[in-house]
Amino acid sequence: MPSPWRAGRLSYYVRLIAVLHSKRVVVARPQQRLNDSGARSGAPRILLVDRHTLVLAALGRLLSSPPLNAEVLLTTRLADAIEIVRQTPIDLVLCDVKATGPKLPAILTELRPGIRVMLIADAGDERLLMGAMQCGATGFFTKDTAVEEFLEGVKTVLNGQDVVGGNLLHQTLGKLGQVPGKEAPRRIEQLSPTEHEILALIGQAYSVRSIAASRGITRKTVRNHLGTIYRKLSLGNRSEAILWAARMGICQPGLTM
Repeated sequence: MPSPWRAGRLSYYVRLIAVLHSKRVVVARPQQRLNDSGARSGAPRILLVDRHTLVLAALGRLLSSPPLNAEVLLTTRLADAIEIVRQTPIDLVLCDVKATGPKLPAILTELRPGIRVMLIADAGDERLLMGAMQCGATGFFTKDTAVEEFLEGVKTVLNGQDVVGGNLLHQTLGKLGQVPGKEAPRRIEQLSPTEHEILALIGQAYSVRSIAASRGITRKTVRNHLGTIYRKLSLGNRSEAILWAARMGICQPGLTM
């Protein structure tokens, strides 16, 4: 017989999938919503959009559990997702790139400036994600990403930073995009040794927190360095910096993060 823990989790998935089939939008409540004083904990509100109800059920369970304890809204319909964002304060939209297409992030940020959007895709669909990197999304992951890395990526995006999953980065480098032009070597010479080292870590998809810890500096200092790097290299965001570093051979894909 299955253990009570497994039976309980299976029962949760079965119930949630059944509801998804019968309703257009479902809300997965967090396991912990109140702080010690009984007040609302300020947990993030996340909207999930995917074609597959089983994926929605699994992600809803993951994100509404510790450590995020998010309030999660789930839908399989693009039109419903847009309407939810129009009417409801949402911190993060996490959507399947095949279900929504690459234009959704721009639509959502126009409806609600400041909203964060992450795109996910099946393993093997890395080109779809990389092709959408200029669409306004701030996080990119494949569905075979390790749970710990994915959760760290969600927290990173909620904190206002861009992130690219390690699997995605390692599998697609050298296959996508144009190689930086003749100006690239001259631009990189403008970087200080510290900026060069931080760019190398960014190229390995390290988070700001990880870089700060490894170098013994504050996150604010890391962000200041990143701002200078973006300006010197004419880059728009962290995602562009990751790809730029990799194409220039500054990072070493495959290192443990």
